[in-house]
Amino acid sequence: MTRTLFAAALASTALMGTLASATGDSINSEGLPSPFPERPYSPYADRPFATEVYFGDTHAHTALSADAGGAGARLLPRDSYRFARGDQVTSNTGQPVKLSRPLDFYMITDHSDAMGAITDIIGGAPNILADPQGKKFHDAFNKGGEAAQQASQEMIASFSQGTISPALNYQPGNPAYKRVWDDIIAAAEEFNDPGTFTTFIAYEWTSLVSGDNLHRNVIFRDGPERAGQIVPYTTTPPVGSPNPRDLWAWLQNYEDTTGGDVLAIPHNGNLSNGMMFAMQDDFADGAAFDTAYAETRQKWERLYEAVQVKGDGEAHPLLSPEDEFADYETWDYGNLDASERKTPEMLPAEYVRSGLQRGMMLEGQLGANPFKFGLVGASDNHIGLTTPDDDNFFGKFVAYEPSPERATHVSKKFADGEIALNAWQYITAGLTAVWAEENTRGAIFDAMERREVYATTGPRMRVRFFGGWEFEESDALRRDLAMVGYTKGVPMGADLRPAADGATAPSFLVYALRDPMGANLDRVQIVKGWIDAEGNPREKVYDVAWSDQRQPGADGKLPPVGDTVDLSVPSWTNTIGASELGGVWTDPEFDPSLRAFYYARVIEIPTPRWTAYDRVKFNLELPADIPLKGQERAYSSPIWYTPQG
Repeated sequence: MTRTLFAAALASTALMGTLASATGDSINSEGLPSPFPERPYSPYADRPFATEVYFGDTHAHTALSADAGGAGARLLPRDSYRFARGDQVTSNTGQPVKLSRPLDFYMITDHSDAMGAITDIIGGAPNILADPQGKKFHDAFNKGGEAAQQASQEMIASFSQGTISPALNYQPGNPAYKRVWDDIIAAAEEFNDPGTFTTFIAYEWTSLVSGDNLHRNVIFRDGPERAGQIVPYTTTPPVGSPNPRDLWAWLQNYEDTTGGDVLAIPHNGNLSNGMMFAMQDDFADGAAFDTAYAETRQKWERLYEAVQVKGDGEAHPLLSPEDEFADYETWDYGNLDASERKTPEMLPAEYVRSGLQRGMMLEGQLGANPFKFGLVGASDNHIGLTTPDDDNFFGKFVAYEPSPERATHVSKKFADGEIALNAWQYITAGLTAVWAEENTRGAIFDAMERREVYATTGPRMRVRFFGGWEFEESDALRRDLAMVGYTKGVPMGADLRPAADGATAPSFLVYALRDPMGANLDRVQIVKGWIDAEGNPREKVYDVAWSDQRQPGADGKLPPVGDTVDLSVPSWTNTIGASELGGVWTDPEFDPSLRAFYYARVIEIPTPRWTAYDRVKFNLELPADIPLKGQERAYSSPIWYTPQG
């Protein structure tokens, strides 16, 4: 195990500049040859790699989504863009709200099914009022409050189970559908400000199989000249389909027809009841996957949304019992509409870590890995407001905008009346961090396609992660760490290069810098997953760098970092933890014959949860089972190792 404590090490290695001789050769501050002899004197000139990290949301809804507008959302795409770029707006419940700092990019992903219908439902269009279900929803939505919230949940359940009236489920061909899509495109164009605030044309394809969540967000690299040639694909036959294979065919047709570029991002496997990372084709009566499926899914779904307001999806404590950080904001009650309870057998097909393992297992059978994805974070807010900070959380639905009642509200029940989900279980928005050359559609999209991205649960920590065969401990002390990383290895999201001569195990260079407005760091870990010689999935979590000079116990585990949270404020102090952590780690159990993946996990010190802020702001006595603090985190995209030959 390698440990680097930057607080001590950087004091003696402050700025390791390089000097260039007249011949163009470089020497470092100790008079030794530089690893970059062809580089110019200026270390910032001609850097052939991504130098900036940008934070944004890849999944957000406005009042144009039926389940958002029906539940009381009134903010439209232009309102949402204003808020995301840093403007103060008025929330759906009349409260002033503003982000602590703007986002760098934003993707509004209103649902493709029933696009444009909600305005007609609320407004009472004749075709809606002539339909019994439409008249019922119209009355409830206009009544507002609890009636609107219940009607929204009923609409979700009705859509989930395939019982939504065709009169309400607007599809391509309906005049309102194209009109709304054109306005979504126009709004994205109006607010796109390259270099400052980048917007993307996008939508959500909302596949539900009897309530099992298989949603994908479809993101376009393109502007209106290409995206305006089509209307979104839906999940409703005969125009659409709930089968992901049909979505991928639509994506291929879009690129072939327009010359554009598009990708799809699945989310919330934790609500799929075992379908997200299944080992068989559930749309073909459980038939075995073929190579075409694996290759096609890998082509279009190069990312996965690991965290959002509906829970964290990195790991589950039943799947990772040795990982003390696995039970973080876990949602495991059942499927999306609570029509079916969760069983333990479903879990391996629902989480990032087990999904990555399953992908390698299928690769061994098919020759291609269908679950080879990088990690992003998002909000999935249905109020037009992405709020990643716990002291500024405005909820998922309008009913959960700040109020004294929201923390104790029951959000969902099973058919027998048992509580499935409490409102306090919603969490603040996750964010996607992208390493790119500039803040433009092209640069950000290209970084997403190459998976040079990571997910955070809200904080904006900077994380670098590289894999190679020649990293040394001293590499972690360099201030030109990225140059070292790209020169000696590959970044997050990539495949390890073939082993260097004489190399016996891969090494990894990892670095994390805390959010400048946030909490110190507890530790940096590397999570390894592999398939053993018998074909079984295995995993292990390694502590690589940590704060406060703690020593592992006899069991190899680090003691907790401590806790400075003052719930009476609430607040915390950065008197524990470290502002930056990093190190070089070499796999001590590497077997070159076995497939493996590695990703970095960065853990903050404890901080107050949004429920703690509600408790103080509204002077509440909350039940003891409602958590008031937690440890926010970031997950890098993996780096994969595949045996040669």
